[in-house]
Order: sequence, then C-alpha cells, then structure tokens
Amino acid sequence: MTAKKGMRPTDLYELKSVADPRLSPSGDEVIYVETHIDKDKDDYVSNLFYIDLKEKEPVQWTFGEHKTHSPVWSPDGSKLAFVSTRSGKSQIYILSKKGGEAKQVTFCKNGATNPVWSPCGKKLAFSTKIGKDESILDRPEEEEKEKELRPIEVEKMKYKSDAGGFLDLDQFSQIALLNLETNELQQLTNGFHHFNLGTWSPDGKYIAYTADLSADTDFSFTNDIYLLEFATKQTKKLTAGTGMFYQTSWSPNSRYLTFLGSEREYENATQAKLWVYDLMEDTRICLSDGLDAPVGDFIVGDFLQGVVPPSVQWLEDSESFYFQVTDHGNTMIYFGNISGELYPVVNDDQYVYGFSLDSKNGQAVVCISTPTEPGDLYHLHLHSGKKERLTTVNDKFLATRELSRPEAIELEGKDGWKVHGWIMKPVGYQEGKKYPAILEIHGGPHAMYGNTYFNEFQTLAAEGFVVIYANPRGSHGYGQRFVNAVRGDYGGGDYEDLMATVDFALDSFDYIDQERLGVTGGSYGGFMTNWIVGHTDRFKAAITQRSICNWISFCGVSDIGYYFTKWQILADLSDIEKLWAHSPLKYVNNVKTPLLILHSEKDYRCPIEQGEQLFIALKQRGKEVKFIRFPESNHELSRSGKPDFRIHRLEYIRDWFLNYL
Repeated sequence: MTAKKGMRPTDLYELKSVADPRLSPSGDEVIYVETHIDKDKDDYVSNLFYIDLKEKEPVQWTFGEHKTHSPVWSPDGSKLAFVSTRSGKSQIYILSKKGGEAKQVTFCKNGATNPVWSPCGKKLAFSTKIGKDESILDRPEEEEKEKELRPIEVEKMKYKSDAGGFLDLDQFSQIALLNLETNELQQLTNGFHHFNLGTWSPDGKYIAYTADLSADTDFSFTNDIYLLEFATKQTKKLTAGTGMFYQTSWSPNSRYLTFLGSEREYENATQAKLWVYDLMEDTRICLSDGLDAPVGDFIVGDFLQGVVPPSVQWLEDSESFYFQVTDHGNTMIYFGNISGELYPVVNDDQYVYGFSLDSKNGQAVVCISTPTEPGDLYHLHLHSGKKERLTTVNDKFLATRELSRPEAIELEGKDGWKVHGWIMKPVGYQEGKKYPAILEIHGGPHAMYGNTYFNEFQTLAAEGFVVIYANPRGSHGYGQRFVNAVRGDYGGGDYEDLMATVDFALDSFDYIDQERLGVTGGSYGGFMTNWIVGHTDRFKAAITQRSICNWISFCGVSDIGYYFTKWQILADLSDIEKLWAHSPLKYVNNVKTPLLILHSEKDYRCPIEQGEQLFIALKQRGKEVKFIRFPESNHELSRSGKPDFRIHRLEYIRDWFLNYL
C-alpha cells in the first residue's frame, strides 16, 4: 500500500472551517458557519448550516459565493437574523426556519453588522457606520462609484489601522434600531465617538454597549461599559474610565451583567478578568481575581476562519454560568457563579474555540480543534463530559494525508521558570535517522501556542522537518508574572527561554541533527528571529516574517507604534539608546545566517519599511538575504490573507529551509 503524504501548501484549498455555533432557544437545533476557499475567485466563501440534534445530519441553509455569518436565532426560534455580503455590502437578512428566501431588512449606506434581537422578537438592534453629513436613512449608491483620489488630511495619531487601512475619521460606529413590523429606523447613539453594540437585557429595559468617550482618544486606551435605558433614554456608565472592558452578557432575570476586561495594570500584558455588575445593588466586582489565567481565547493559529469569541453564557438559575479560559496550551470551558466559585469543566488537551450553551439542560455545542483535527462541532454534556461529534468536514480529505502528532515538552528556562512547548516528528519518521529541525516563534508576544491544528507546522513536518515550538516568557496562559516578564526585556529572558528550548530538544531527542537547525516567526516572532540571527550563528537558515528590526522608526510608522513601543520596550523617543539596544538592526554586523524576509506591502502593524531596512543593511554588508514582498496584503497574510498568497508564503518557507537545511 502506498504511504500517505503529509500536508502540502495547496491542500489549504481542500480544507473547510466550522465556527460560531448558535443553539436555538429550545436547545435542540444548532446553526453554524462553514467557510471554504473558492480557488477560482481566490477568496473565502461562508454559508450557514443547520443541524437538528435529534437527527444529527448537517443541512446547508444558505448558498452563494458570498460571506454569510453572524447568525442569531429570534427569541421564539422561528427565524434567524444574519449578515451577508450578497448585496455588495454587509447587510442584515432574516430567514424563516420554514424555508424560503432570506429577506434583506437593512439597506444602510455603509453596511450593517451585529444583529441583536429584542426580547419580544419585533425589533433588531444593529451596528452601522455613519459619516459626516450622512443619515441613518441613507442607502448605498446603486452603482458603486470609484472613489475619487484626494489628499488625506491627518490631525489624529490613530488615523490608520492594519485591518482598516487609512481610516475615515469623519465616520463613526453607531447603534441603530429597526422595528421589523413598521420598518421604522431609529439611531440610538450620536456623536464623534465609536459606540459598540453589546447585548439586550432579557426584560427589554436596557441595551449594554461599550465606548471610549475620552476627549483625546489618541492617548486613551480605555473602553467602558454603558447601559442605555429605553424608558428614560438615559445612559449609565458602569466602569470607571480606567480600564479596557468588553463582551457583555445578561443573566436571564436581568439582574446581573457580566463582562470581560482589566484595569490595564500591566498595559496590554494584563490578563483579562471576569466581572459582574449587580443592577439591584449597583455594585461591580471581579469574580476571577483568584484565577491566575486570562479569561477568553489567546491561542494563536493559522487555519480557522470565522471564529467568534464566545460570551459568558448563563444557566436558567441566573446564578451560574460558563465561560472560556486560556491556560497551559489549552482553551477550556469553566463553570462559575456569582458567589465566586470557579472551576474547569472541559479541560482536555485541545482548543475549544467556541461554544453555545443549552441553559436548561446543561449541554452545549462546542467547537474543538486538536493538532491533528482542524476543527469540528461536538454535542457536549457538561456534567458527564460525554461528547458526540456533529460534523466531519475535513475527514474525507484528511484520510488521504498523514499528520504529525506533537509531543508536549516542559523545561527549565531562565531564572528557573518553566517553559512549555511541543515537538513534532517529521511525517514518515524512521528510527535511527537524523532530521533537520525548525524553531517556530509566535507573535504577540502576548499570545500562546496551543493544542490546535497549525497548518504551517504540518506542511513543514511533511517535508521531513522536526518542528519545535514553545511559549517563552511573555506568552499568555502561564500566569500574570510570566506574561508581563518580557516587557522592557525584549531579547533577554525570552531569548534565553527559546535557546533553552532548543538545547532541551537536542539533549532529549537524538533524531534531531544539531548541524541543521532553522528558525522562523512572525510579528514578535519576526523580531525574535532577527534578534536570534544577530546573537548566535547556531541556525543554518532563518525566515523573518512581518517583523520589527528597528524600534526607533517603528515608533512613528506602525499604527500602534507610538504607544506599543512604550508599553513593551518601556521606552520612547526620549530614550533612543534603550530603543536602539533592543533593535535587531543594531546587531546586523553579527549576522551569518542566510535570511529570507517575508513582508506585506500594506502591513500597517509592522510596516514594510522594517523589512526594507533589514534587507538593505544586510545587502550592504554582503550577507546572504532575500526579500519577498506580498502586494495588497496586510499583517494578517498568514491567517486570513488572499489564499493564493498564503500558499505562496508556505512554498517560500518550505523551499528556503529545503535549500539550506
């Protein structure tokens, strides 16, 4: 029998992603989003699928070559609201469970997103952007006119973003209300700030939303929780204007409102916590103070599409709830209650990237990914832990492929701190043979590698490489001290943790050829790759992706540079020496490792000038270097960029390491 092949870069076209399950109010039906790649269009297509939990058979509910997402059941379970691009812009549609055509219900000039049903089912709140001299009643042009090129007038420091490009600073996110019986449209928020729609209280009295209403948002990094009371049209601020808070959720009796966030004690390295506001007592407390792990999802990956962070989800008793926690390579589901009791109920070696709770029966539909399973839906009994698989979207294709199964490792890093990671044998591994190895470094730095499918790692294992990856200090999932330890010390303890990981792998696994080591990473991982080749020549090939090489210029050119640099390096342009000391460009004379630079033209997070500086500096010194520039792509190329470019990227990585290792 012919041996199975490992994953190839072009296999990305064959894989599907399932996400965002939504259980019906009755708890016996689920709707979810399935995404695949249209090879001819070189784009992603997503549609809604339905499962009756008695019959367990997926049925496609929407069709077409568009992006359809954000499904929400009506309170009586008779219909769905969802968002689709089928009319050109994102608009909201309603589909009856009985079938028939979906009806478009919003026609907003700049599109509409985030549908939220009123408890009576007769109204929809939603989000839309409204520009200067525009009205909530304005409709899109019948034919989209080509935008006239004109100068951009910049007076704000936050004038661009990696995801959004150059921002229309006269356009703000507002909350609107649609009466489905009369088609009356009402704008609930106004002003020169962004208002982010949250959740509607089950008693119908309030809408929760978030906003930063600071006078100078260039120097504000807060987000507050507000309640809008329908009867009085008054708003109430629930947080103190000193932290970053988001993702609201109501108890069924409308007494309690949970939300996530922090007071930013360690800036963006602060672990997110779980909070509850008691409307009856007018009190706000943190429920997860004793939990030294971040609430939410901080796993980094490169495959899944359409993942929606699950909110806190309440049981019928209005006292208890379930929520997501990131810890030691896993995301898991925790149980909690308003008395402060917290404990994990789903805590296997896996990535739970979404769930929807049946509040009456203690069951849930969960999204689970593992290193050898890209992601599927399961019906889970929370008390017993028993689960039943509902989807098998990639099984048929993966039956033709062999995947490498990672082995967890733990070692002692600098200062005696534990470093957790994994090692993957090459596909077709043979006892007694020596293999080249590649060290992979994640971005963030406040993210976490975990027990999930990683497409890049599998494609490298398929080519005969050992893949080593770990969570050095600065990573989430290992406590507040650990995640904060990288700040002000880039290239210090984090570098030593990674080198200790390589040493541990070489000492523990005799199939690794220590003369054939490679290293790669993106964003912070790109910074660290640049740092490594300037501080050691133990690696025979390196690939730096969407990287930082010069903190001095990064300060002024990145969309986040002027504050991120201060948060992370603990210095700004008033301390050029410290910025330069942590800049890999300073050590360019030491580089002996052949380096491939991958960068996107429209990367505003780590702008391409970072790659340009590094390339020119290395070429001037006669070093071995090559520069690949991806047009019309941003910082997210490896995860959600144009599929064709994602595949080219994997091929460049593969070929560079094959050539040098």
